[in-house]
Amino acid sequence: MPVLPALSGNEVVRIFEAFGWNVARQRSSHIVMTKEGEMATLSVPDHKEVAKGTLRSLIRSAGLTVDEFCAAK
Repeated sequence: MPVLPALSGNEVVRIFEAFGWNVARQRSSHIVMTKEGEMATLSVPDHKEVAKGTLRSLIRSAGLTVDEFCAAK
């Protein structure tokens, strides 16, 4: 299983934007992202460091692999 880097919420948002996801709205400490043609939305916590399990779940929901995500970093 690939090792995930320690990333902040803003860094995670920047990487997902590279894959075509857009910030739809932000409420409190969560940034909601959408993508044209996708049913799923991503709710990225705007924290100093996103938990590894949360990040892995977001990557899976976006239809990416951890390797693809890490390569875009």
